[in-house]
Amino acid sequence: MVHFQNQSKSLSTSLIKLINHLCIVGDMIVSMTLELKDIPGQLVLALSPISEFHGNIMSVIHQHDEKTPRGTIPVQIRFEIEHQVLDKLIERLEKSGVKVARVGEERLRSTVSVILIGHIVHSDMGDTIDKIDSTGFAEVVDMSLSMPAIDKTSSAYLVINAVGEKELSTALDIMREVANKKDLLMIEPIHMNSVGA
Repeated sequence: MVHFQNQSKSLSTSLIKLINHLCIVGDMIVSMTLELKDIPGQLVLALSPISEFHGNIMSVIHQHDEKTPRGTIPVQIRFEIEHQVLDKLIERLEKSGVKVARVGEERLRSTVSVILIGHIVHSDMGDTIDKIDSTGFAEVVDMSLSMPAIDKTSSAYLVINAVGEKELSTALDIMREVANKKDLLMIEPIHMNSVGA
């Protein structure tokens, strides 16, 4: 994650070059925190350039009740945009008076949800999660566990994110193998897609 701590133009330019170097060519998911003045029209001022650069806005969190020490209002925006236009977008926002406080690319873009049924707790759920997390390309990002009683079968709902569809498929293969070894029933996929699709 790249942080803009200083408003100097040279720092912003260096960070934009770093983002360009680290990011892959094509569309990417960006998470951006902006600081807006507490006057009407600022949110439109911030969102319009994203639209002009053909960005697909996925979520906006406008925290009007919270203010930064500078008296500005933080706004978190998540959007998909072509890699090649990110630096131009940041420049446009800063020229219009919108402070870009943080910019980061989301690495995990594909997701799937599965359910495991069996003696989940006794099968060492931590080990099951570690098998996915240790790959470096996929992670278990959410889990819900239902245990009706100690001697009854339990169920776990897991959400797995990965860097792409191929890696997500590999993570599912790993989960199938683990479920088979631990005598767990695996129901899949409840939801499998690329983020923003």
